[in-house]
Amino acid sequence: MDNNVYGLTKKQTSPTSPIGFKSKTDMWGAIDKPINPMQQAISAGATFVARTTHTNPKHLLSMMEAAMDHKGFAFIECLSECTEFYDGAFDSSNPRKGGEFKEIPEDHDPTDENAAYALAEELVPGYFGVYYQISRPTKQDKEAEVNSKFLEKTKGMEDWEILQQNFDKMK
Repeated sequence: MDNNVYGLTKKQTSPTSPIGFKSKTDMWGAIDKPINPMQQAISAGATFVARTTHTNPKHLLSMMEAAMDHKGFAFIECLSECTEFYDGAFDSSNPRKGGEFKEIPEDHDPTDENAAYALAEELVPGYFGVYYQISRPTKQDKEAEVNSKFLEKTKGMEDWEILQQNFDKMK
């Protein structure tokens, strides 16, 4: 959840606050360039990177389902306005407030890392949808392979026999 402000601490500048944002910690306006969570997720090795918003529950749910179905490191940035301390932060993406909910262009290739970085360059709120998605071998794949080999070796054995076999190996 990204709301561009530390709202729970009563309006402090966050790493994603835009330049010029006035808060209790930056009374004259933030001067630090905000971080880009989408680009950071890609560079950190995420194999599924998407953006959504709390104002579009159907889209939010579809992104969550896609992330849960993805094998590997999945990251979703959900823009969620803090109405108390940064009201209107994402109005430009909310059709009910005169904004436009821009979905990622159909010709975007989510397997192209450079294209995902470029798409993430657009100022927040930017586009909504899957920026990046690739398949890589996962820890779960390796664990399934190891488990499968073990089950094959112990096929037809009772649990106590497997346990006894393991104890015998430790002697």
